Amino acid sequence: MSITALYPGTFDPLTNGHTDLVQRASRLFGRVVVAVAAVSGKQPVFSLDERVELARAALAGIPNVEVCGFDTLLVEFMRERGAQVILRGLRAVSDFEYEFQLASMNRHLAPEVETVFLTPAEQYSFISSSLVREIASLGGDISAFVHPAVAAALNRRLR
Repeated sequence: MSITALYPGTFDPLTNGHTDLVQRASRLFGRVVVAVAAVSGKQPVFSLDERVELARAALAGIPNVEVCGFDTLLVEFMRERGAQVILRGLRAVSDFEYEFQLASMNRHLAPEVETVFLTPAEQYSFISSSLVREIASLGGDISAFVHPAVAAALNRRLR
C-alpha cells in the first residue's frame, strides 16, 4: 500500500526548511500532498493562489509531490485527497506543545489519521516564514532561506 502524507501549512512564504521536510518526506511516503491553507484571521503577504504557485515552483523537482490549496477542515481535505498521514515539522521544543494539541484534536476528529513529526536539517532549524518576511521587508538578503522564485516574489511584494 502506498501511503499518502499531507503536509499542511500557510507557507507564507515557503522556506528552505519546508522544502527540506518535503524532500525527506518524499522518500518516506509514496505521495506527499503539500496543502496550502487559506488563512483566516491573518493578513498573508501572498494570496492562496500565489502561495500555491510559489510552492509549485520551489518543489517542482520532486516527482511524487503535489501542491494544492484548501479552505476546509484539514481532516475533511485529507479524506478528499486519500491521505492517511499528517506531516508536521518541529523546529524547536517550543513548537511541540501546539503541535501535540493539533495532533490530538485531529486524532479526535479523524481516528484513522496519524500525525508524523519531522525536524528540519540543522541548517534550517532557525528559519521561519515570519522571520523571512521581516528580513525581506527591511531590505535584507533572504536568498539563503527560500527558493529563488520565492525570494524574487517576496522582494517585489515587500519593497
